[in-house]
Amino acid sequence: MANGQWYPPEWPDRIRALASGELTPATPRRAATVMLLRDGAGTGAPEVHMLRRRASMAFAGGAYAYPGGGVDPRDDDHLVRWAGPSRASWAARLGVDDEAAAQAIVCAAVRETYEEAGVLLAGRTPETVVGDTTGDDWESDREALVARDLSFADFLDRRDLYLRSDLLAAWARWITPEFEPRRYDTFFFVAALPEGQRTRNASTEADRTVWIRPAEAAAGYDKGDLLMMPPTIATLRALSPHETPQAALAAAPTQDMTPVLARARLENDTVVLTWPGHDEFTKHIPTGTNQ
Repeated sequence: MANGQWYPPEWPDRIRALASGELTPATPRRAATVMLLRDGAGTGAPEVHMLRRRASMAFAGGAYAYPGGGVDPRDDDHLVRWAGPSRASWAARLGVDDEAAAQAIVCAAVRETYEEAGVLLAGRTPETVVGDTTGDDWESDREALVARDLSFADFLDRRDLYLRSDLLAAWARWITPEFEPRRYDTFFFVAALPEGQRTRNASTEADRTVWIRPAEAAAGYDKGDLLMMPPTIATLRALSPHETPQAALAAAPTQDMTPVLARARLENDTVVLTWPGHDEFTKHIPTGTNQ
């Protein structure tokens, strides 16, 4: 392949089935992912925390991604302690119908960052952030979150923590193509690593984590060295011009939150796969092959 675009071999058959009406699209599940940034050590550019999904994973095995996962519906059943922009303003920015849905999406972003990277965007007060979260009691709660034995809303309540929504900014929204069997409506956020906290590979789905400059990661993708899904490389390219985490956070409100959804159409004997606004991901697939 010319670059590191993740492209499963079963896609052509599924695209043809969708085009012929033989495939009914699954309903996408809401999800959140976080591009966690830190100041680069003498590089003049921030670094982003990325994980490599285990090759054994059914979805995007071997691909580099950010911490993320599905929204837990239990996180919208009561109001959590909340710092930062109001739930109403978050709902407007995310393009969702109600404040409870916005709270659940933001909770998913903060929860997944804690579950997979060990970083917690929450504090004892609306102005503070917790420090070390590596003790046994913290790890017990983190594992309960991973197992879904504990909702994130209940986790915040039992520890008397405020969710620091002001430490996050919405960046993009991508929806898994209609021909995928597992579909997600994913909200991408950007955040800066809080002072005093450190990342670690806490995910059972990843075999490697790295801090890397967005431009360096994009170059690895362009050379075919790093495997990524279209939303990952697209967001890396959008992050690359910003010289500090704070600059990226300041630029976030100008980012377009219109959902990006891949489209597939038949042109003569070829299936054309496109992501609107992202021409670099366009694929032309002869209908008589699986490549």
